[in-house]
Amino acid sequence: MASMQQQPEVDTLAGLEERIQRAVALVNRLRQEKDGALKDLAETRSNLEQSQQENERLNTELEEMREERRQVRARIERLLGHIDQLGAA
Repeated sequence: MASMQQQPEVDTLAGLEERIQRAVALVNRLRQEKDGALKDLAETRSNLEQSQQENERLNTELEEMREERRQVRARIERLLGHIDQLGAA
């Protein structure tokens, strides 16, 4: 009778040990996934920052080019005005 009681206790302990091992494996896997996700997040934030800086640089360059175009247009209009004056004279 003592061996019958001991067998269910051993089975219960074995089942408990197996569940604990699965829980430990799950926790380890979740930690690895979290670490991977944090690494991806850091990389994405870095890429975002670089993209924002590039966007800022390009916007500045665009504004400079627009100003340069405006100045060139004004100079060409002045030159065309001079040419018109030559033709009228």
